[in-house]
Amino acid sequence: MARVGPPPLEEHAFRLFKQAVIARTGHHYYDDKDPLLWERVAKRLRATGAGTVGAYVELLADPKRGEAEWNALEAEITIGETFFFRFAEQFEALRRTILPAVIRANEDTRQIRVWSAGCSTGAEAYSVAIVLRELLGEAVADWRVGVVGTDINDAFLKTARAATYGKWALRSMPPQDRERWFTADGPNGPWTVRPVYKGLVHFERHNLMSLLDGTSPLQFTGFDLILCRNVLIYFHTEAVNRIVRALGECLAPNGWLLVGHAEASPEFTRSLKSVELPGAMAYRPLGSAADSEARSTQGQVPAEPAPAAVVRTAHGKHSSKAPERRPRPAPSRPTPSPPAAPAVASSPADLLSRLRSLADAGDLQGALSLAQDALASLPTDPTLHYYRGLLDQSAGRLGEAETAFRSALYLDRSFVMAHYQLGLLLARRGDRVAARRSLSTAARLAAGLPGGAELPEGDGLTAGTLTLLARAALQPGAAR
Repeated sequence: MARVGPPPLEEHAFRLFKQAVIARTGHHYYDDKDPLLWERVAKRLRATGAGTVGAYVELLADPKRGEAEWNALEAEITIGETFFFRFAEQFEALRRTILPAVIRANEDTRQIRVWSAGCSTGAEAYSVAIVLRELLGEAVADWRVGVVGTDINDAFLKTARAATYGKWALRSMPPQDRERWFTADGPNGPWTVRPVYKGLVHFERHNLMSLLDGTSPLQFTGFDLILCRNVLIYFHTEAVNRIVRALGECLAPNGWLLVGHAEASPEFTRSLKSVELPGAMAYRPLGSAADSEARSTQGQVPAEPAPAAVVRTAHGKHSSKAPERRPRPAPSRPTPSPPAAPAVASSPADLLSRLRSLADAGDLQGALSLAQDALASLPTDPTLHYYRGLLDQSAGRLGEAETAFRSALYLDRSFVMAHYQLGLLLARRGDRVAARRSLSTAARLAAGLPGGAELPEGDGLTAGTLTLLARAALQPGAAR
């Protein structure tokens, strides 16, 4: 294995290489993240035996081996963060409005086509298939339902096709739903999507940039629903607008396009009409049928959302509108481990992105190691403690998870999701009194926020939904 030297971030060859990577993938996410890009590229240099960027560029240009290595590099630099039913508000819009409208519009043809673009390991595609199957009920046998998930990461696609997942990917799912939709290989998983849902989904390799250069396969058209959520954030603004126009051209006349919460833009209404739904902004082709359950806002600039009462600072710190207090030092643990120096100096946001990427890929041990390293240099970051708790919980280390959640709350008492997760964990451990206390605190804090405010680290969960979930968990017999 070739030895890889220090990061050549200032070298001309690296800058040219970076430009080539961004041009091919469209991932402008790496515009200002040279250390993170190099960390991922260096893995490929070691794997291929290329000792320098120049040698690696020659490999990529090789007529026989280059394309395969490009695929491997694209897989390495792709950030895959996903889990089932991520962003509950959008799935509620799918369940209540969008998919019922799709079913009504296709009653004559009895055919439904859905595209999950940038599907990562497949959780989104299977989540949509589950909702569709349950909406159609036994009538699904009379319908031709096809959900295609696409990504440029071959490793992600392999996981998606296997349809087998660990606790991390199912972390927001109630146990009763997990039993309905999955088969378990033992009490602690992993869990495999049941055939009645898996059979509705297939996966293909596809680069969204191919929509812009005319190389996208011809079958990528006529979709009733396209989901392209949390993918556009990695592209430059100009490319985003062109991709959205191209996705609109891939829709059926009465189709729907759903993007991520933070990705909606007034610019999209130049080629599509926007439809405002509770908790979601969708887009439809110009001239598509109006839906009585949705309010069209064609040509209007969406109103600025009401400011959330809880915000996240640059260091992942949660705070309320009250004057910010200096964080107290994290509580000491009975037997602290020697601090480990972080492998790469990164911002908290980059560390969290890498941590979630490892966890979503199933590498819980790698994610835990990264969390430990990150906490060694950022011990007062409540968000890192929170994710450490989620990871410990997924690994079955409930005691360590409780300690991590309590550390997060020691640093930030307004951290709603930490109160909620701690309450669920305590209920699981049988401490119902403490569980009720934590869940009640979560419900009280969430109820004090605007109902539509997204909770920090809630993955799209709003204060209103969390309030309902916490209160439901507080019902007699629920928190057990």
